[in-house]
Amino acid sequence: MKNLLKFFIFVALLSIGISVLYDYQMRHGLSGGGPRRTPEKYTLPTDSNINPKQVADLEELNRERRELVNSVVPSVVSVKTSKKISLRRQTQLDPFEFFFPRSRRGGSPEESLVQNSLGSGVIVTEEGHIITNNHVVDQVDEIEVQLSDGRTKKARLIGADADVDLAVLKIDDPGVKPLKLADSDSVQAGDFVLAIGNPFGFEETVTDGIISSKGRPNRTDAFSDLIQTNAAINPGNSGGPLINLRGEVVGINTAIISRSGGSQGIGFAIPSNTVRIALESLLKQGRIIRGYLGIYSRTSSPNQQPDDNEGVVVDQVEPGSPAADAKIQKGDVIQKFNGRDVKSIAQLRSLVSQMELNKKVDVEVLRDGKPVRVTAEIKEQPADYQTRNLQPQPNQPQPQAPGRQQPGEDNGGSGVLASVRVGELTPDMARQLDLPNGVHGVVVTDVDPDSGVAELQKGDVIEEVAQQPISSVAEYNKVVSGLDPNQAQILSVCRHRQRSFLVVRPR
Repeated sequence: MKNLLKFFIFVALLSIGISVLYDYQMRHGLSGGGPRRTPEKYTLPTDSNINPKQVADLEELNRERRELVNSVVPSVVSVKTSKKISLRRQTQLDPFEFFFPRSRRGGSPEESLVQNSLGSGVIVTEEGHIITNNHVVDQVDEIEVQLSDGRTKKARLIGADADVDLAVLKIDDPGVKPLKLADSDSVQAGDFVLAIGNPFGFEETVTDGIISSKGRPNRTDAFSDLIQTNAAINPGNSGGPLINLRGEVVGINTAIISRSGGSQGIGFAIPSNTVRIALESLLKQGRIIRGYLGIYSRTSSPNQQPDDNEGVVVDQVEPGSPAADAKIQKGDVIQKFNGRDVKSIAQLRSLVSQMELNKKVDVEVLRDGKPVRVTAEIKEQPADYQTRNLQPQPNQPQPQAPGRQQPGEDNGGSGVLASVRVGELTPDMARQLDLPNGVHGVVVTDVDPDSGVAELQKGDVIEEVAQQPISSVAEYNKVVSGLDPNQAQILSVCRHRQRSFLVVRPR
């Protein structure tokens, strides 16, 4: 009994000790292992520092921009593609395989991986036709589009063109909301625009900016130009629309200039007028029909007379072409086409490509210092026209690469490209490099790592140099030999399945 009493006394004393210790901790702020905090007094502001009446115009602009975004986002879709890549198992002695063949087990000697990609698109017809980039849907097995309300639809590929880098898809949905294609010729530098798309898989991303410039050279289609914008464009934005203040499509986002792979404020869009022509041609004809004039040309040189330094100098006339039938001659300076001033070869090609076939147009040229007007009837461009090598004119000097080299390989250009060696791009090489359809150019075989073009890599395909399309080493040599060694140059480069511009500068 005494032991039991002692036990209860011990428990009571222990409980009193614990209570005293707890009270001591609470009084001295030792609870929780740290000093006890006294609640801070705080007061949140109830009024803004700025009177709303002082920013009424900005508030109205904010409301209008919000309304603009809400009205166009339902017409923008995310394009999701999948492609099966076959991987053949390595051959090895397998007794199990000998007695029980894989075919009997329901398997295959080949295994496959599914490669998924993301892009963007915009609905442009009430029937559910969607415009996107060709490189978004090129060589894929399945195409799905996700609408702004979250619904996913299977899409059919109606037509595509690798050169202009556009494709037309179609979904069956009677409730689609198409956007109007604007007149891109009326777009001016400084115009406000929105870029909407699916960058890095983030659907319905909206960025804003302005039109930075027009008439930028197209790295894939020599017969059209591009719109430059500083609206942020990132991987996944390809195929999405560039929108003006009226909610109309002024372009389809297609490329960027970037050192990191992300936006650096220099993006490019295919003009809506080019998109409209491509759309109607693909829907009506199943392919894009391009008109052509049939000249090899260059921009007039600065050492010409002041009145003559606008226009395009004819270096060569393709036999049997509309230019030949119109009696256009080598040395003519084309200054006007169908009443429009001509300032560059890219602009001329764009004007020609937009003309109706078999239509006669006036071409104003400067010949021996005198204005001459001729009439050309625009014909359809031959299928091999862009890859056909023009023959050199008699007595025309051709660049020669010094030193020993392999057949079909250039031993280096001049000036800023002196450290680059290129070779012919063969079909087998294009497959090895996993290039998209329609890529023409020369492949980089070697680059001096200490040069000013170190960002260029072995295996890159140079499609264009200084706005001049390249389809062979001979053309590359010819263009490079005429470059100013003291000026920066823009290269259009395709690396694997990604196309971009690269600016190289002399050191």
